[in-house]
Amino acid sequence: MLFGLDGVEIGLIIVFLCLFAGILSGFPVAFAIGGSAIISFGIIAALDSSGLLVHQAVDRSSDAYNSLIASGVSELEISKFRYPDLPRIAEHVLTGGWERALDRNISFIVNRMNERVLAGQSIETLLAVLMFVLMGITLERSKIANDLLTTMARVFGPLPGGLAVSVVIVGAFLAASTGIVGATVVTMGLLSLPTMLRNNYSPELATGVIAASGTLGQIIPPSIVIVLLGTLAGDLYSAAQETRAQAAGCSDALTYLGQAAVVSVGTLFQAALLPGILLAVLYGLYAFVFALFNPSKAPPVIGDPNAVSTISRNDALTWFLGVPVALIAAVIMSGQIGIIGSQDITIDSYSDATESTVLRTNVSEQCKASMIELHGQAKWDLAVTQQAAIDAAGGAQQSHALTPEERADALVKKIAATPMIGTGVAVMFLLFALVITTARGIAPLADPRPLAIGMGGVVLAFLADALLIKPTTGPGMTFVYLAVPFLITLYGLRQAATRLGQNELLRVVFPPLILIVAVLGSILGGITNPTPAAALGAGGAIMLAAYRKLRDEQKSGRIIIMSTFAIVIMILVGVNFDLRVNREAVDFQSWVAFLVAQAAYLFAIFGILYACWTLFRTGVLNPVVRETAKVTSMVFTILIGSQLLNLVVISFGGEEYIQQFLRSFDNEMTVFLIVMLVLFFLGFVLDFLEIIYIVIPIVGPVIYGGTMDPKWVTIMIAVNLQTSFLTPPFGFALFYLRGVAPKEVTTGHIYRGIVPFVGIQVLGLFLLWMFPWVVTIVPNLIPN
Repeated sequence: MLFGLDGVEIGLIIVFLCLFAGILSGFPVAFAIGGSAIISFGIIAALDSSGLLVHQAVDRSSDAYNSLIASGVSELEISKFRYPDLPRIAEHVLTGGWERALDRNISFIVNRMNERVLAGQSIETLLAVLMFVLMGITLERSKIANDLLTTMARVFGPLPGGLAVSVVIVGAFLAASTGIVGATVVTMGLLSLPTMLRNNYSPELATGVIAASGTLGQIIPPSIVIVLLGTLAGDLYSAAQETRAQAAGCSDALTYLGQAAVVSVGTLFQAALLPGILLAVLYGLYAFVFALFNPSKAPPVIGDPNAVSTISRNDALTWFLGVPVALIAAVIMSGQIGIIGSQDITIDSYSDATESTVLRTNVSEQCKASMIELHGQAKWDLAVTQQAAIDAAGGAQQSHALTPEERADALVKKIAATPMIGTGVAVMFLLFALVITTARGIAPLADPRPLAIGMGGVVLAFLADALLIKPTTGPGMTFVYLAVPFLITLYGLRQAATRLGQNELLRVVFPPLILIVAVLGSILGGITNPTPAAALGAGGAIMLAAYRKLRDEQKSGRIIIMSTFAIVIMILVGVNFDLRVNREAVDFQSWVAFLVAQAAYLFAIFGILYACWTLFRTGVLNPVVRETAKVTSMVFTILIGSQLLNLVVISFGGEEYIQQFLRSFDNEMTVFLIVMLVLFFLGFVLDFLEIIYIVIPIVGPVIYGGTMDPKWVTIMIAVNLQTSFLTPPFGFALFYLRGVAPKEVTTGHIYRGIVPFVGIQVLGLFLLWMFPWVVTIVPNLIPN
């Protein structure tokens, strides 16, 4: 053996050195990965052909190996790491020679490219990357960050460390609206760093908080890291659990686990929400505590002494806290006691099938023993009891077509059980009421009568729904009954919008906040998957940026606003009316609804095209499209190059060698801790994209093949990868900030400033390790 090392170990060293040299060469990383794969394969092939690379493999034909198999030990568990005394045989690392390995790699390349780049199931999800990149770059070019930083600095500046806290808040806000680390760090570095330095802030604190806050986009959804990692994690978890089920003697993962082995990007977005907020809170707390102990290095910024607020503390508590909480609580309580709820009376054409058992019981003895070990004897006994009850009732009843009498009886029962007020009406008018009450708190000295009239319209809408609208009322008549209350409420909303627009904070925060709620709400609420939501975000960002440009030019943005309302109308009509006009019988209200939705759709398209023309005319669209194409091309080129590197590692047995080493540990938490430490130190020299596409496919079958929650595993990895942006010497956030920092801020300032925030990242990982429910509570509460 060369240097006393196993041939596979030498091959792994060669691959890593070639990759490291390619990155340091200055050649574009996206192409350096593919090039290092080709070069490393050539070196390994040459050494293998000369007989210098020898792998000591376990002799699978030996009696000792066969006896282990006969004793029930899984083939996956047998390795020279776990059983070092097993007989071994010397063999080439490239089985069959380099020609066969090359031929096999080329075949794999074609399959991998077709599966993961061209036409695989994950391609639709990967399209969300392009849309989120377009959304982020468009918002960054629309100067929203400038307005946010200016406004937040005025609000939080008088606090100790207030400027640093405002940077954290804006960083979290931009993370939820852009998710582009480079754009966020550069923007905040240009805008806030000079201001912080002028106000005698420590260069270390200023640079550290900017770089760290800029990386929040990697964990707070919508996050490109989670999109890329989630598509990979879903495949790895499904395949690993199928392998685990078969090793346990079961036919498939659904039988063994009692549920499908699936993890989606939307679920991971839900899981990432609280960890992202946790990190932002930890950043802000550090800045505040630092300012308390070092007031000279983070002094408060005195605002305008002549500025007098017309909002008293009592008004603020009443209208910003008390009344909104009371309204929301009233609606929730009404839902609990059955006053508010779904009024859907749709009757299925078929009956429901008999409920199945919690676990499948018709399994082999080996699978039964494995399932009892996994789920416990109590759950298995419950499944047996349920199955006995089903058998006693004549077996599981299949779904059958309902007779007209059964359908009529089911309809009567469903109508009798419907609540008085529909959920849609309650939620919509609750939002209207919250807008009106917020406007009342913003201008407490203004005439309250217009807002009171609007609240009267809200009350009238609830009464109309309870007294006039029945579950059998069609959408057309529902619209007629709610028309007058809606118009009255609209009068109050118009007055409320005027008053809200006079508040600088709301004027700056409200437009991007609405976009964030629309994108994240549709994903987190399970309404749609990330790709359509990303398209909605991209279109909304284009319209928002165009409206901002028109306002800068002192031109009317009425077309943009009307297009936004057209989109809302289109969604409302599509939800409440049957727009299928190719049915045999289409009533008048359906035709009217179809024409309204079609008109709204055409006007919305016109508005988006007008927004694109506005951005093109003002010189914004061209750089946005170029930057989007550049970032997206880099991501997919790295994906292709990393596939080549993975295939090289697979060809000489490197992937199997690493997995055998990890499986040699009895405790899966120990294995995961080792992987997390490796990822942390790799973050010093590799970008998150290389780690996702090169390292995760190798270790994924092990860490996703155990009992750990895949959501928790994936979010832990995502937070760990976020640290790679901050760790020197190749932390990209540090490079971005160094490029825009003034010359009096040295690289030493940046490196020293980032150390506490890397420690906060590690603390965040420790908290998530100790309290996994922070990751899992939101997906468990929100139905998928």
